Amino acid sequence: MSDPSSAGTLAGADWLKDKDLQAVLGALNAEDGATRIVGGAVRNALFGEPVKDVDLATIFVPAEVIKRAEAGGLKTAPTGIDHGTVTVIAHGTPFEVTTLRADVETDGRRAVVAFTRDWLEDARRRDFTINALYCDGEGTIFDPLGGLPDVTARRVRFIGTADERISEDYLRILRFFRFFAWYGHGRPDPSGLKAVTRLKDGLAGLSAERVWAELKQLLAAPDPARALLWMRTTDIIQRVLPESWGIDAIHRLMAAERTEGWPADPLLRLETILPPDAGKVRGLAKRLKLSKAEAKRLNAWAKAPDADPALVEEALAARLYRQGVEAVRDRLVHAFAREAEGGHRAEAAALRKQIAMTDEWQKPVFPLKGNDLLEAGMKAGPAVGKRLKALEEAWVEGGFAGDREALLDQLSEND
Repeated sequence: MSDPSSAGTLAGADWLKDKDLQAVLGALNAEDGATRIVGGAVRNALFGEPVKDVDLATIFVPAEVIKRAEAGGLKTAPTGIDHGTVTVIAHGTPFEVTTLRADVETDGRRAVVAFTRDWLEDARRRDFTINALYCDGEGTIFDPLGGLPDVTARRVRFIGTADERISEDYLRILRFFRFFAWYGHGRPDPSGLKAVTRLKDGLAGLSAERVWAELKQLLAAPDPARALLWMRTTDIIQRVLPESWGIDAIHRLMAAERTEGWPADPLLRLETILPPDAGKVRGLAKRLKLSKAEAKRLNAWAKAPDADPALVEEALAARLYRQGVEAVRDRLVHAFAREAEGGHRAEAAALRKQIAMTDEWQKPVFPLKGNDLLEAGMKAGPAVGKRLKALEEAWVEGGFAGDREALLDQLSEND
């Protein structure tokens, strides 16, 4: 078994002191075991980013992982046992533990793997050097492929030959840009950029769900604009988002996020690079298999009227009622970013006020139902729905004034 060289340390990190994590490591490493933290937790810690999920790599096959974990009083779940992954649960906290693996066969979408006890082989099958970093329970870092210098340089670099890594899984093209958005600095790695450009035709064979998952994570990055620029330059964004009409507007949205303290919103950012065309948005939602909530939000945004700084509160309330809070707010935010970028302070201030009103607005409940009209003497039929809609429109235009009795009085007056 080869053992990677060690360099650096994360000793003293708060997340390493977690009792549940140490319980899992203690159980698996009893009697000269070899289990280490791998991937995102180590990478994020080195970059100074929050550590969320902690994944582990081990020399032990799944059956031995289960045996050792249960001997240590921990629960297990065979969540991906065919691929070497067992979830070990310590006091309700799950940790994915995966046996070291080597690729046997790849087809550009998935790989056939074999278990190994060689840490170098396991590292070589990963995508980028910054993701092939390991550390033990004391925080000692194991860097078999030279990832630490890339962390220091904030460089996203493929392991080995970029073409080979991409040909194993074409999703790595999008991952290259996603990790650049989150961790990269300056220009993307030249060899990686050339490789993703050469092999971009392979994107066509990826599932829609995988593509959207990567795009959404990219759009959630602190600054996705640089990555999107290079995706446009390499003609990759046109492959995965043919509906896009440009990326210029995302810069002003991000500027507004910074000044207003708004959190990153992947769908809001996506809207900046899409035309507000309901037909194209429906096509995108279907093609990328967006969730119902995501598709509903984008469709509502596309159909909603553009924001108007001169809109009075009553008119804004009516628009919120008819179009929905989310769609109107999205339009307001984009308009605010546009006016702020243009230096139009009065318009931006008016839109900021409208956004604040939108955030506090509660949708009134129309007090009438179809049965109320029937009880008032109307005959069942299409006329009931039409009359109910007309009364609701008048109620909205009137500033939502009038309770059930007042509206019924209005109904009798009009008969």
